[in-house]
Amino acid sequence: MPEVEQVPEFQSLAFVSDFNRQAMERCDRPVIIPCTGRPQPYAEAVCRLLGCPLAICEQGVWIYDYLAHRWTMDPAIQPEDIQIVRTFERWVETELGPHGCFLQLGKAAAVTIFHDNVEWLFENVKPQVEQLVVENNWPLRVSNTWSCINVDLAKVSKASAIDRLVHAHRLDPARLAGIGDTMGDLAIRNRVAWFGCPSNADDQLKTHADRLATAPLAQGVVELLQALI
Repeated sequence: MPEVEQVPEFQSLAFVSDFNRQAMERCDRPVIIPCTGRPQPYAEAVCRLLGCPLAICEQGVWIYDYLAHRWTMDPAIQPEDIQIVRTFERWVETELGPHGCFLQLGKAAAVTIFHDNVEWLFENVKPQVEQLVVENNWPLRVSNTWSCINVDLAKVSKASAIDRLVHAHRLDPARLAGIGDTMGDLAIRNRVAWFGCPSNADDQLKTHADRLATAPLAQGVVELLQALI
C-alpha cells in the first residue's frame, strides 16, 4: 500500500485477496506473502485483509505467522544490537525531535524517521544520520523510501528473511516471484526467480525487473499477478 494519504484501491485489494484464496485452495498460482519494512501490527492488518498466511516485516526483523499468530525475530539479532537501536532512537528524539522529526511506532529492532517536509528530511537529516552511524561504528544500514528514512541492522534484511522462509518451509527459490517499488526491494529481487515492478517504482529498481506494469501501485500489482497465472 502506498506511503501517501489516499483512499485504498479496494477493487485491486479484493482481487489480491481472491488471488491468495485461490492460491491456497487450488495451488495453481503463487501464495502472496507481504515483505515490508513496516512494523508487525501493519503486517498483521495486511494479512487479515488479503488472507496472507505469512509476512516479513520490519525489513526482515520479523517473520509473522498469521495462521499461528506467532512472530519470530531473526536469531542473528543480539541484545547489544537492540541496545544500539535504542541509543539511536534516543538520539533521534533528543536531537531531531525539536526540528519536527518523529519515529514510526511499533518497531523493535529498526528505526524509521519521518518529517512533514520530506525534501528537508532527505537533504538535511539523512547526511547527519549517516555521519553518526559512521562515527560510532554502528552496524546499521541507512536508506530511504519515498517518504521516510530507514535505519536497520545491516545483517538483517528482506533477503535474510526470505532465506529463513525458504529454509523453514523448504521452498524452491526457482519457483519464487517478487514485486517491489523502491531500492530496498532489490533484496527481494536477489532472492527470487521472477521480479516485477509497478509503474511508480524507482527507475533504478526497474532495470532489475523481469516485467514492468503499465499501472502504478495496487493496480500495477494486479497487472503483475495476472501475468503469473
